[in-house]
Order: sequence, then structure tokens, then C-alpha cells
Amino acid sequence: MITVEVQMAEDTAPAGMPRLDRLDREECLRLISPGGVGRVAFNNPTGPVILPVNYTIEQGAVLFRTALGGPMDADLRTGIEGADFMVAFEVDHIDESTREGWSVLVRGGAHHITGDVHKNAVESWAGGDRPLYIRISPNEVSGRRIQHA
Repeated sequence: MITVEVQMAEDTAPAGMPRLDRLDREECLRLISPGGVGRVAFNNPTGPVILPVNYTIEQGAVLFRTALGGPMDADLRTGIEGADFMVAFEVDHIDESTREGWSVLVRGGAHHITGDVHKNAVESWAGGDRPLYIRISPNEVSGRRIQHA
């Protein structure tokens, strides 16, 4: 018996089946530009960490705030001028009723912001004192959308 394996491209699917489409950089940034909640992924001395943050998009970069002395303060400082930790940032939108949605991934260097920052740029749902602003400057922006054909 001969077995033939058929591989379908991400953007093709039989009628009625979900289709997974790649999103270009501009569409990804458009989708996440309203801000909201995303997740920052990074390595710390004990291993991988993923934390939710409230964010906004400012001049094509992700901006969020956090507490001084917290994990993203200490773990995202290299101690070397001009050197950044690489992080991943993800935002999803899922409509469970239609089983459709999208996911955007931003990868880049995390920069602690010093100097003037618009103080109302990011509202933190968690409350508490969160005076430290961190900007992720994207090196790579990618995304996918799942929809039914």
C-alpha cells in the first residue's frame, strides 16, 4: 500500500474548515494599536516567565509600566549601556462563539524609559505604584488570523 501525504498551505482549507492566515506587519500593528492587555515573555535566572501587562502602542513600539523592584525591573536590566534583553510580547483576540480570532507576536529589545513619559499613556489595572515604563522596540512583528472559510 502506498501512502500519500498531502500538505495544505496555511491559507487554504476545504469549505467549512478553519483557515489560518499570516498577517503582515502593518495589519499586526493595526490590530494591537488600541492597546489593552498583552503578555511579556522573558527569561530570568530561574527560567522562562510570562506576565500580563496593560500596554499602549507609541510610535510603533510597545509601551507598558511596572513596579520598581519587580521582576521586569531587575530581570530586564543588563547593566551594560546600550544592551537590551530580548523579549517577546503577545496579544490575542479570540471570539469563542465563532471560534475565530487573531494572535500578534512582537519580538525585540526591552528598554527602561528614563526622562519624560506621558504619565497617562498606560493605565495599570493592577493598581499600586508602577512608575517604571518599559518600551519594546520591535525587531520582528508577526501574526496569524484564524477564520472559517
